[in-house]
Amino acid sequence: MSGNQNYINHVALVLDASSSMSHLSRKVVEVADQQIAYLARRSKELDQETRATVYIFADTVECVLYDKDVLRMPSLKQLYRAGGMTALLAATLKSQQELAQTAQLYGDHSFLTFVLTDGQENASHRCLDAPAKDPRELAQAVSKMIATQDDNWTLAVLVPDQMGKREAMQCGFPKDNIAIWDATSTQGLEEAGHVIQQATENFMIGRTHGIRGSRAVFSTGTETVNKHTIKAAGLTPADTSEYQLIPVTREAAIRDWVTESGHTYRTGRAFYQLSKSEKIQARKQIAVLEKKTDRIYTGPQARSLLGLPDNEARIKPDHNDDYTIFIQSTSVNRKLQPHTQLLLLIN
Repeated sequence: MSGNQNYINHVALVLDASSSMSHLSRKVVEVADQQIAYLARRSKELDQETRATVYIFADTVECVLYDKDVLRMPSLKQLYRAGGMTALLAATLKSQQELAQTAQLYGDHSFLTFVLTDGQENASHRCLDAPAKDPRELAQAVSKMIATQDDNWTLAVLVPDQMGKREAMQCGFPKDNIAIWDATSTQGLEEAGHVIQQATENFMIGRTHGIRGSRAVFSTGTETVNKHTIKAAGLTPADTSEYQLIPVTREAAIRDWVTESGHTYRTGRAFYQLSKSEKIQARKQIAVLEKKTDRIYTGPQARSLLGLPDNEARIKPDHNDDYTIFIQSTSVNRKLQPHTQLLLLIN
């Protein structure tokens, strides 16, 4: 892609409008409109073109807005009406198949879809354009579609409970592209809106670093790191002469351990191994260690690789066989844990 070609995001909301959503109708419109307003603002700030599509599903699936510039989107007030059953699988298939017909000329195009439902599939077999009538065949069709989507496609779903999560996983949704929301209250829907917005923020920041899609859109954790995401983020390994890995054998303050190991402590040059869930401030740098090779990757892209936005966010040390995450310390008293490592930048 030449340098002057722009980032073009195609963001779709696929919204459940079954009868059980009636009590949330007004809030659905409000949350969707807020998401569009947020997309419009961030598109300007990040200089990314963003186009929005909205599908509404109940007994049938209807596209009410298609690939429209977010700066010119109307409110969903006149477009969202609840009533009917839940053609969840048909809506998922139709949205992705139709969006796949969108032209991807002259630009770096990326597709991000959020499906929001408050219940289980029960009506897709009635949809005229559904590829199958049997629910199991429909689920297999969704699973096959997700497995064969290109790397610039991200498909996520918000479900009301663990059963919904299990069903989504059986349909091939990556587990970190599934979120559970409280479908019983307007507050639950508002929180779901925040989750979608945070996931979109991570996605758009990732785009600025060359990441085209995500199989962990709701995750901020170490399991999002693999050789493909490292490559996509454009991370390059640091020169081995620039850092040293020091084993930590007992609990100690970070400055004490650095000096005990024969080095001078300089603020910001020592990184501790992430060993528990914690909040990471916006200014903190991240380093990624490839265990097999002891290669270290650093840089601003490392934050977006982990799904961390440009503000304070919580990160969890999920199990990852291949990579270890290190966080920059700006304190002299940070307690290091035994059986971890300390990364010291020495140049």
